[in-house]
Amino acid sequence: MAGRRQAVMRAALAALLLLAGGSAMAQQAQSGAAVPQAPILTLDRERLLVETRFGQAVEAQFQKDSETLIAENVRLEQALEAEERALTDQRPTLPSEEFRTLAEEFDTKTEAIRAAQDAKSRAITSRRDAERQRFLQAAIPVLADLMRESGAVAIFDKEMVILSLRGVDITDEAIARIDAVLGDGATLPEAGGATGNAAADDAAGGQAPAPMPETEDAPAP
Repeated sequence: MAGRRQAVMRAALAALLLLAGGSAMAQQAQSGAAVPQAPILTLDRERLLVETRFGQAVEAQFQKDSETLIAENVRLEQALEAEERALTDQRPTLPSEEFRTLAEEFDTKTEAIRAAQDAKSRAITSRRDAERQRFLQAAIPVLADLMRESGAVAIFDKEMVILSLRGVDITDEAIARIDAVLGDGATLPEAGGATGNAAADDAAGGQAPAPMPETEDAPAP
């Protein structure tokens, strides 16, 4: 029964999107409007993150932080390897108990360094996720304007849509407007600061963007 209900809902959504797309193309032909006129719009959220200046700035910072961490990991690994070799060279000249103590201290030091580097890796990934969420939150008023101009009642992520027509996809227009309004995000408050969420929620009818899926951590040692 559940599978049948889902099939019916998918068929209904597909029919609605087909009708919406037909209406959008007809109205565009009459008015020459750049924004599709349709009750339901679709949006490629991943393209927003990849193709907008803001999204590109977030990814560039993530890459920079990751490369810095990788270089730091290499330096630390090399230093630990040199220290381990020096300790091994001392072994024939040290009492067994003293060597065991030094070896345990070295192991403890190594584990602490690697744990710290792992924490840095997770922090870099968390910052990117927070910046992506900040971007999506800041983009809500822009998307709300597009939705009002289109006479739409909802914007769906393309990954959630079973069937649609190209005419109701507003990704290109959204990218252009977000770039014009937000730029690379440098002038916006930092993640966790005052971002105007209340105003953004009001503009979008109280609907905040869905959380970003979990992403891979930055390179760890």
